[in-house]
Amino acid sequence: MSGGMVPDTRAWLESTGFTVKDEALWQVALTHGSMGEKRDYERLEFLGDRVLGLAIAQWLYDQSEAPEGKLAQRLNAIVSREMCAKVARGIGLASHIRISKQAHADGGRDSDNILGDVVESLLGAQFVENGFKDARDLVHVLFRPALESGAGISKHPKSALQEWAAGNRRKPPEYEVVERSGPDHSMTFTVEVTVLNVGSAQGTASSKSEAEREAARAFMEKFG
Repeated sequence: MSGGMVPDTRAWLESTGFTVKDEALWQVALTHGSMGEKRDYERLEFLGDRVLGLAIAQWLYDQSEAPEGKLAQRLNAIVSREMCAKVARGIGLASHIRISKQAHADGGRDSDNILGDVVESLLGAQFVENGFKDARDLVHVLFRPALESGAGISKHPKSALQEWAAGNRRKPPEYEVVERSGPDHSMTFTVEVTVLNVGSAQGTASSKSEAEREAARAFMEKFG
């Protein structure tokens, strides 16, 4: 691995709430694959995704008597790529990501996918070095605005559309990716949703699932 951690980055991590011991681990957690180094953030992101999911699931279970379906609906909204990217922007993560000049020029530092992945990789590093309790406590701090905002309480647009179609005796909505654009690390997807004999609508976002959600929302605004 080239060089050590930039002092400003360590100071930023610690002021944000992360507990840094092994700088090399945190360097990996901030390293995008475009750097071409032996290790990047992907393995820590895999781990951090599970840490985040469990921390939020436990919080929701403790704070609410809602049934499983409602808990799952809120969990999915709070741990979504969009929400993770929002947290990343809120803590000023972008400037600390180690990313190639080309990927940066292609908009990588503002990609929801990359920002969300690095938030999860940092939570993975927090878990590895400091255990689940410290990682969970930090999740509660970083995601408190999402937890307290009621994210996920309203019905997901795809669920709303599915129920609308069933209630109107229509065939289930069908989703199709009609366009992909941009580099691999910063893709944009356009999805079209169609309900037979009713019509169609499109949505565009940085992930297929978000584009499907936008398409469903657009459909409901148009036909619902």
